[in-house]
Amino acid sequence: MTRTSMIIEILTLFPEMFPGVLESSIIGRAQTSELLHIRVRNIRDYTTDKHHVADDAPYGGGPGMVMKPEPLAAALDAVALDHPQTALTRVYLTPEGEVWNQTLAEEFARLPGIVLVCGHYEGIDERIRTTCIDREVSAGDYVLTGGELPAMMIADSVARLIPGVVGNEQSIVQESFGHHGLLDHPHYTRPEKFRGMGLPEMLLSGHHKNIDAWRREQSLRRTFERRPDLVIAAWETLSRKEQALVQSWRDSEEEGSEDTCPTGQKKVSDPDTLT
Repeated sequence: MTRTSMIIEILTLFPEMFPGVLESSIIGRAQTSELLHIRVRNIRDYTTDKHHVADDAPYGGGPGMVMKPEPLAAALDAVALDHPQTALTRVYLTPEGEVWNQTLAEEFARLPGIVLVCGHYEGIDERIRTTCIDREVSAGDYVLTGGELPAMMIADSVARLIPGVVGNEQSIVQESFGHHGLLDHPHYTRPEKFRGMGLPEMLLSGHHKNIDAWRREQSLRRTFERRPDLVIAAWETLSRKEQALVQSWRDSEEEGSEDTCPTGQKKVSDPDTLT
């Protein structure tokens, strides 16, 4: 491991779920290149009983099991001892946390390292949450069996933002949720003809400036159609021309509807008119 490697430690009850994901493709190459150091630890290895029990019934009764505090605390202590010079951010994966997005991925990618604690069953003992956890993150508003899949998702989305991990870093800038906050534009490759379908003529023009402008418009249009909330969030970063373009699309969709503005005219500068 080089001094510049980012560290991702994963604590889980099911380490066998991870090798295929973490050893393949971009993440695998990043570890081989020592840009990234990932270790998956089995929480049961930090139990002290002969049966390696890592969960128990909840106090006060109720369904399910709760992950015990002692093994988790011991695992977190072991991680800290292995990285004494690195301030690792300890992250508990739970439906109650911040919803993961590209902004968080970019924030985490700037950290020297993270510890991903995979919850399971009814979750972890509250005393671990209040004393040993720095951040809580959710994969979204739905229920999963445990934190293992979110841990893979976070590791992947963070790893690809580490300088040098993705060969062509421009692809990170241009993709969905990149620096402009919009969805990505359509992509095409060979053959030129496929099942009777051709390509947009602009992509065959060879005029790169016009192609870039076309892609930007396609990105904006796709975001407007599929994620208008992102257009609202990015409104102030759009040019006046782009704002007018978005407004024209909305006008086309709602042609003939009454405008809510007192003047009877739509405000191009007001992103709330997109909703």
